Amino acid sequence: MNAPYPEPFRRPDPRTAAASRIADFTRWAARHRGVPEHAGYDALHRWSVTDLAGFWSAVWEYFGVEAATPHEEVLAEDTMPGARWFTGATLNYAHHALRHLADDDVAIVGLDETGSAHETTGGRLRAQVASVAATLRASGVSAGDRVVGYLPNTPHTIVAFLAAASLGAVWSVCGQDYSPKAAADRFAQLGPTVLITADGYLFNGTHDRRDAALELARALPTLKAVLLVDHVGLPWPDTAHPCPVVPWDDASTRTATLTCTPVPFDHPLWVVFSSGTTGLPKGIVHGHGGVLLEHLKTLGLHSDLGPGDRLLWYTTTHWMMWNLIASTLLTGAVPCTYDGSPAPVAKPDILWELTARHRVTVFGTSPQYLLGMAKYGIDPSVHDLSHVRVVGCTGSALPASAYPWVRDHVGARAVLASTSGGTDVVSGFAGSAPTTPVWAGELSAPNLGVALAAYDAQGSPVLDQVGELVVTRPMPSMPLYFWNDPDGTRYRDAYFSTYPGVWRHGDLITVTSHGSVIVHGRSDSTLNRNGVRLGTADIHEAVEALPEIAEALVIGAEEPEGGYWMPLFVVPAAGVTLDDALRTKIRDTIRTGVSPRHVPDEIIAVPAIPHTRTGKKLEVPVKRLLQGAAPEDVVDPATVDAPDLIDHFARLGAERRRTRKGAR
Repeated sequence: MNAPYPEPFRRPDPRTAAASRIADFTRWAARHRGVPEHAGYDALHRWSVTDLAGFWSAVWEYFGVEAATPHEEVLAEDTMPGARWFTGATLNYAHHALRHLADDDVAIVGLDETGSAHETTGGRLRAQVASVAATLRASGVSAGDRVVGYLPNTPHTIVAFLAAASLGAVWSVCGQDYSPKAAADRFAQLGPTVLITADGYLFNGTHDRRDAALELARALPTLKAVLLVDHVGLPWPDTAHPCPVVPWDDASTRTATLTCTPVPFDHPLWVVFSSGTTGLPKGIVHGHGGVLLEHLKTLGLHSDLGPGDRLLWYTTTHWMMWNLIASTLLTGAVPCTYDGSPAPVAKPDILWELTARHRVTVFGTSPQYLLGMAKYGIDPSVHDLSHVRVVGCTGSALPASAYPWVRDHVGARAVLASTSGGTDVVSGFAGSAPTTPVWAGELSAPNLGVALAAYDAQGSPVLDQVGELVVTRPMPSMPLYFWNDPDGTRYRDAYFSTYPGVWRHGDLITVTSHGSVIVHGRSDSTLNRNGVRLGTADIHEAVEALPEIAEALVIGAEEPEGGYWMPLFVVPAAGVTLDDALRTKIRDTIRTGVSPRHVPDEIIAVPAIPHTRTGKKLEVPVKRLLQGAAPEDVVDPATVDAPDLIDHFARLGAERRRTRKGAR
């Protein structure tokens, strides 16, 4: 850690903070829950994690959650795992997503990389959901059955999800850049009743997925029907499907009345899958009520979303950020879906152009996107972004260098809100709010309702030191269970085996004495040289700030003889060669800017860095490849953005072992 801490990069504007929904919630809680009337964020957070029942019942009442059957107790069992929330209550997520819609107001805006836009009104959305729900019901779907989508990020996908949820069916979706086998690895576990699939998607042009959709349908023997979405205008061939098919136009244009089936608070809403870098992806099950409350809190209070707002967050449907896009409807705000590359070759600033044209108020992206915009000289300020209130950023640690760039090139009004969470809770652990300061390179604070701490190896909380990210009290959106894990063994092993009764997430963080959170990367990829631990993100940030380097990946690999090899892999920027002078510059940058104890043993140029399809660097799989694990035991190529790199790193590891053997 560097000390002393810098001053905040930005302090909340008093008028903006006072007008925010989180400030209004604080005033409401003062009247109805006895919270101090002028409580700042820190006091509000303390209350939210010490009085769980009081806080979450306040979220319920403040947002006017409507239950068909009232709850008997807010938190019947305050344990992890096994917490039981709002026992006895019955409700439906889809009802809450659709209840704010006025018939003639815009409900969803569908955008794509060509710049085209399609608006769906509230009346049209409600009618489509009712029609698709009736189609699903006619196809044999009832509460508890599974409906799966092989779909891009379009309004069709939100309609399909809400239709399934309205019936009490369980939803799951993945993008069409997944191969049919990768999609089947996920969906076949669920035994789905209906598959909804599109003819293709956009990403620097049109990608035809008609054959892939047919292959996937044939890999799912439990299907009773397939709904075919005409998205990119490719005619469906007269190929025999393994079950009846229904064109989307027929499925979505019936005359039907929307009825949302009340289900218990913890009835499954959707299954999201782990990245699946080793073995079959884990199916993580979340419930109607937990997601409803968590997303009302996250989007309504932290992101300050409400009627009149529009959210555009770049994502694919298999990343948890898509789930938050759909949940934007819960707040009365308008979600903007986007199908395409975030920076298409023909127009790399298309997302900023669309943000300006459609008056987006909350724009969301990843660190890689913001850093790439800065590195390649793309200036968003050529567009009118005066209405952008928040630039959200998640997926990995955001370096401090991005903060002044956003201020200077997006606008001084826009708050850069870096967040960190996980598919596991389909939400955030730490982030910001309109009432919190912003420190460059840090997350402003733990989120409301998240009892977050950094634990040392002995299981004690530490301040201003690197430790394991833990959550010490339950959250309503923690998984109900893993799919096909009847006794809960895999679930407990995933989160509670290190610190019994405490959720260990697998990230390294520092909780600072001024209340912020610094994310250092995954704890299972921690650099540990001579007992001194360092998160990989610290080195990545320093090296990737160099104009000569496009991307970097540092690995700490324990070797059989007790040695420790720490290579740094770099992708040179276009036109740059990794020579001795650049290697010296990189080492000096790490030595002076990060840690003299963590200067890499070797600096090696590679053609690219492999990522999961949600954009996370494959640190642990690369480490295992370098240590000699067989590629097929390490990672499923279908989950990697550049599968050829798996063999590349396996060869590097083999060459390293041959060299060491020859030296002996």
